[in-house]
Amino acid sequence: MTRTLDIFSGGGGSSYGARNAGAEIVCGIDLCEVATATYKENFPVATTITKALENINPRKLHDSIGDIDLLLASPECTNHTCAKGSAPRSEKSRATAMQALRFAREFKPRWLILENVVHMRPWSRYDELKEALEDLGYHLTEFVLDASDFGVAQSRRRLFVVCDLEEPVTAIKRPRRKRKSVNDILDPDGTWGTTELFSPKRAKPTLERAERAFAEMGKRASFLLVYYGTDGGGGWQRLDRPLRTITTVDRFALVEPGDDGHQMRMLQVPELKRAMGFKTDYAMNHGTRRENIKILGNGVCPPVMEAIVETITSG
Repeated sequence: MTRTLDIFSGGGGSSYGARNAGAEIVCGIDLCEVATATYKENFPVATTITKALENINPRKLHDSIGDIDLLLASPECTNHTCAKGSAPRSEKSRATAMQALRFAREFKPRWLILENVVHMRPWSRYDELKEALEDLGYHLTEFVLDASDFGVAQSRRRLFVVCDLEEPVTAIKRPRRKRKSVNDILDPDGTWGTTELFSPKRAKPTLERAERAFAEMGKRASFLLVYYGTDGGGGWQRLDRPLRTITTVDRFALVEPGDDGHQMRMLQVPELKRAMGFKTDYAMNHGTRRENIKILGNGVCPPVMEAIVETITSG
């Protein structure tokens, strides 16, 4: 089996996908205690470490867990993404990506998969990182993959730098799966409580977004309101399309017509888990709802990682 170390492991999206592709998950490392508690529950046999990577000695870790074949790395992305808007970027945060080099140098795995937002590429040290990996002997291939092309009910474009010591990876095999939409991830009516859309306490911008949806779809249609960030779609989306990108904040509300007027509720963690591509066996029993949404927003869609790992290990 492909022995795998996951740094910046979060709640384990990359590891979950790699395991579905047949990999053996040996160790996961992350700084967030709620994330590592979630990771430990889903990967009970793996070593789980809650610590900043710069405070870990790769040599000692190597002595502890042994050799690995695959290194997964999803460095902190907030200071690369356009979701940050015009806010100042933290170069220290961006530089966490260089930690992948320390672990690659020590473990020398056959494969390394670096995942991040597409906006990582303009980073001033991105070429330096790639050149350093090439100096270690890796063949690098960049892929920009959308999770909706891999049977995930979410539009989520991410950069994957796939590194192989023996040969370049020229393409990722995409599974033949049905294209999914928001309708595929919603819980049945009545599962969650709702509130009146046209409540006196409702913010004016929220109602304006709803009115834009009514103008296009009519008063009897159901749809999602989309909060936060620049939204070119008018602040709402249809249910027969993949969910827009899940972020670290609570940003999707389902609006449905009813006998007592339009009702509204936020999408819940089980629905967002499905929208990331997790199966029912993935547990999130630690932390608050807000913390779990943040873990999902920072995560990797497992079916995408599954396809990548299947591609590189099947040859």
